[in-house]
Amino acid sequence: MRAPDPTGSGARRVSGQADESSSDPRPARRSPGPLLVAAASAVLSLLLLGVALRLGWLGADVGRGAEFCEAPHPGALRQPANTQSNLGFVLAGLAVGWYAGRPRGRLARRGLATTYAVVVVLLGPGSMAMHATRSELGGRLDQLSMYLVAGFAVAYAGIRATGRGVVTLVVLLGALVALCDTIGRAGSLPVVNNAGNAAFGVLLVVAVAVEARLRGSAGRPGDLVWIGGALGAMVVALVTWTLSRTGAPLCDPDAWVQGHAVWHLLTAVSAYCLYRYWASAQEPAERALPDT
Repeated sequence: MRAPDPTGSGARRVSGQADESSSDPRPARRSPGPLLVAAASAVLSLLLLGVALRLGWLGADVGRGAEFCEAPHPGALRQPANTQSNLGFVLAGLAVGWYAGRPRGRLARRGLATTYAVVVVLLGPGSMAMHATRSELGGRLDQLSMYLVAGFAVAYAGIRATGRGVVTLVVLLGALVALCDTIGRAGSLPVVNNAGNAAFGVLLVVAVAVEARLRGSAGRPGDLVWIGGALGAMVVALVTWTLSRTGAPLCDPDAWVQGHAVWHLLTAVSAYCLYRYWASAQEPAERALPDT
């Protein structure tokens, strides 16, 4: 017969094991779910775009995107370099989905990393729709995809700053996209071409400002390498975007490599680096934000 343990060490060992196992709700193994969802989104959206191009659903060429230098070509892709370079967003979204399946790849709420992966993936077909057709509807889809990713950045920063959850993020994201779409219909503006691009830029500035405030008060600030990569890639992308527009010094309408295509690739890198910064900044307690 085993003698009783007057010290209670066995109970403490059991309790300690339970506490250690429950202190981190993240799974020990990689989950394939986020990558599978991102991959399915990529395949479906690209197939739908292909059908739309084949059947002419996006409408006639009205010159949308002509300010981005590349001369129109005959065939299915009016601006081949500017169209194909958007595959960078698809690859970036898949990379987010791959990392999101790791134990440390989650964001502040379960499912948000997967959602962001899908948003980044959709940037690709959305922008392709404009550059492939130069149609009015294609231009609208291009800008809507931009509003989605910038709006997500603001909404995600917002729920972390206020301690709110997914419902608040969805409502805020929907409101921001609707507001930007309304502003985008206001017409053209100097330098940025149209009011929608200006709204996109304002969202990015707001996101950076809120992230800076969060970093100053965070118990676990994110990795500077990733936020530095995101900001650095975006700054170089903006410079390239400005210098490669029609009539600008880097514009060569017939070149195989287009400055606007470089903009796509650099902003895809920035979108991935931003996610890695978010993931590096999460405390275990932050994964328990409320749903509202």
